[in-house]
Amino acid sequence: AASTIAAIYKDRWKVELFFKAIKQNLKLKAFLGRSRNAIQTQIWIAMIAYLLVSFAQHLGKTGWTVQRLLRIIQVNLFERRTLKTLFSPDKIPIKQEEAHLSFLL
Repeated sequence: AASTIAAIYKDRWKVELFFKAIKQNLKLKAFLGRSRNAIQTQIWIAMIAYLLVSFAQHLGKTGWTVQRLLRIIQVNLFERRTLKTLFSPDKIPIKQEEAHLSFLL
C-alpha cells in the first residue's frame, strides 16, 4: 500500500539524516579498514561518541550545539581537563574560546 511505502521511506529518511549528522560532526568520511568488523567497529565508535556528546548537550544548560561541543573537545583533546570544566561557560571566556575555534571555522 502507498501508506506503507511512505512510512518506510519516512523511517529510512530519519536514518539518512542521522548518518549525515554523524558524517558532518565526526568526520566519518572514509573507513580505516575493509573488513566488515572494521567498518562496523568504526560506525559503532562514531555513534557512541556522537550520542555521548548529544547527551552532554542535553544535560548542559548552555544551549550549545553538538557541533560546538565537538569542536571544543577537538581543540582541547590533549588537555587534562574534565568535560564539566570544558563545557562550563563560566570557566571559558568567550573571547578565548573564539580564538581557539577561529581556525576551525
